[in-house]
Amino acid sequence: MSEQIPGWFTEIFQDQGTGFSLQIKSKLHEEQSEFQKIEIFETATFGRLMVLDGCVMLTDRDNFLYHEMMTHPALFTHSDPKKVVIIGGGDCGALKEVLKHPGVEEAWQVEIDERVTRVSEEYFPDLCTSNNDPRANFFFGDGIKWLADAEPDSIDVIIVDSTDPVGPAEGLFAVDFYRNCLIALREGGILVQQTESPLLHTSSIIKNVHRDMKEAGFSETHTLPFPQPVYPTGWWSCTMAGKGKKLDYFREEDVNDKPFVTQYYNTAIHHGALAIPEFMKRELDLD
Repeated sequence: MSEQIPGWFTEIFQDQGTGFSLQIKSKLHEEQSEFQKIEIFETATFGRLMVLDGCVMLTDRDNFLYHEMMTHPALFTHSDPKKVVIIGGGDCGALKEVLKHPGVEEAWQVEIDERVTRVSEEYFPDLCTSNNDPRANFFFGDGIKWLADAEPDSIDVIIVDSTDPVGPAEGLFAVDFYRNCLIALREGGILVQQTESPLLHTSSIIKNVHRDMKEAGFSETHTLPFPQPVYPTGWWSCTMAGKGKKLDYFREEDVNDKPFVTQYYNTAIHHGALAIPEFMKRELDLD
């Protein structure tokens, strides 16, 4: 939920007794799409802010943390990703990072709410600089159905860049969805999903995702924590699942020689993100 204090945008996480605020200079946009309320603000220190149904989605200042960690670890863990599918990701930030990889031949963004993409093109143009790349493809509709209809053994990496597991995104955190992902992935393929805050959600969302991915048939799962200041606790995570693929090895030489610039991700960051805190090991029953 959000609460408007004059001059500030505040998102309150009622069930956790905490919140996050940004000082606001002005509201730039507001609309009710078919699926959600979309708001854009100009903040005093974090650039532009996107809010969906009262929840912070991204800011100019720190979105690179999330977008880089949702994409590059998975793509560099895969041996040679050619086809990548993003479920969600309407702001196009993940698509931009995926298409930095010259080996990617085809990328799909499957987003239920086209208005999020169109508003992003207007207010977050830097995130949308690859939208006209000839490798970029867009489908606006139900990502769960799109994946269920995908050709078996046709995708190398699936990135689930979703909102919290409520409403339209709830079905993206389910065994049946993960099973369809497994079928659509080629051998050695990787699924990666945002999995909320390690501090708040290890014993619930993250633990359930590991269980459900393995029940769906994935051979290995691994959660990567990373900082994300505008999300609850300022600490976020994504969880990878491999189809016959080890997840603790990645193409380090290719990371070191990557032909593009990142702001956060590098070899040492990747190694660090593979380290699991002790409380998470206990909660997830890891050795």
